[in-house]
Amino acid sequence: MPSYLEYQDKLKEAGIDGVIIYCVNDPAVMAAWAKDQGVVNSEITNDDGFVSFVSDPTSDFTAACGMEMTHPGPVGKGLLKRSKRFALYVVDGVVKAVNVAEYEGDPAGDDYPEMTLPPAMLEAIQKA
Repeated sequence: MPSYLEYQDKLKEAGIDGVIIYCVNDPAVMAAWAKDQGVVNSEITNDDGFVSFVSDPTSDFTAACGMEMTHPGPVGKGLLKRSKRFALYVVDGVVKAVNVAEYEGDPAGDDYPEMTLPPAMLEAIQKA
């Protein structure tokens, strides 16, 4: 998440109006995470609203995107309805690019999240 704040100017130059960080979690956890990251005001965004934190407590958005993680590793540890680590480039409600950090031995993309970070997304935006 911090890299999206670091790349804020470059993302804006690429035409990005805002970044939504979402997670399958409840709103209180997302608000605490936002506060911990220094991304806080009354709407759980940073001062200019470029980065927002949103919760998906029932995993409805995750399922609708086809991004529910079903790998037996995380599921076997009781992590049900977890989302894959992914990033979307969306223009006027149309998905133009999707990057997923999902690798052999790292189904959650926790160890190798690079595909979902700003440099990879800026490249995907240029190609879209």
